[in-house]
Amino acid sequence: MSFTLEPRAELRDVTLRDGLQLTGKMLSTERKVETVRELLRLGVPSIELGSMARADLVPTMANTLEVVQALTAEELEKCWIWVATPGHVAKAAAAGARNFQYCLSASDSHNQANIGRSTDASLAALPEAVAHARAVNGQIQLCIATSFTCPFEGIVPEERVLAIANDPRAEGTCDVVICDTLGQAVPAQVSSLISRVRDESPARRIVYHGHDTWGLGVANTLAAIAAGATLVDGALGGLGGCPFAPGASGNTSTEDILFATRPEGLTPATFAGLVDLSEKLLAELGEPNRSKSAQGARSKAEAFEWVIASDREPVCDRGL
Repeated sequence: MSFTLEPRAELRDVTLRDGLQLTGKMLSTERKVETVRELLRLGVPSIELGSMARADLVPTMANTLEVVQALTAEELEKCWIWVATPGHVAKAAAAGARNFQYCLSASDSHNQANIGRSTDASLAALPEAVAHARAVNGQIQLCIATSFTCPFEGIVPEERVLAIANDPRAEGTCDVVICDTLGQAVPAQVSSLISRVRDESPARRIVYHGHDTWGLGVANTLAAIAAGATLVDGALGGLGGCPFAPGASGNTSTEDILFATRPEGLTPATFAGLVDLSEKLLAELGEPNRSKSAQGARSKAEAFEWVIASDREPVCDRGL
């Protein structure tokens, strides 16, 4: 019997960008490249590999361009890089990146804290960023952080997010990313905003980026998918958070999203491989594993096929 979620959505793993932003330990270029390749081998269709944020502010992103340069063009087709200025796009493109996530915040206060300028200034620079992406036959997303709440201003009105999604300066962006940066939204909010973005803004793929701060990461992700999101973000073990958003904690767990949605190609064997990768990476970083599904997979209830039996070797038999 199939329990695949309908409608379907694709997963993007953001461990190497949002997942690493609050960690105290740095991953080497080689380790990051190895992780990208292992995620791809296990069938993860899309990966956010790093950020162009200043290394003095987010030290764990310092080797992002080295990671880009170490990957093949075929691998980079499945990878995204976080950018916030046209200069970021130009530098990343020169290194070989072709998929860019241009981020700004719905609230001015968070945009100032995160990027150092007003939201309108970020929007004003977006056409130049789009031009840089197009110059290398790349694609660029419009990413709207603090789409639900802001750590400095509180609730963000839906009309504010819709105004940004409809801003003519965003013309040429391929997707719109709606972010619950602090993980404070509830499913009804997520459903409402995603539905309105779907119905009241230009036709683009809708991406949902959630956090599990208040324990609703998976529920909100499912609500987003039901409302029209076709790409959703997660991080291994629920790792991550925004260093410029007080109160933000880990991303929604990649393992939990996959276990809940059961995309075509996910099997107990590939799931075991992801759990194994996650556990090793988190142990290396000295971070806790917040994934409930990963914890369940290590239980003693071995009659359940998703539990990792002590004698089972994690393998990749099919792509997700």
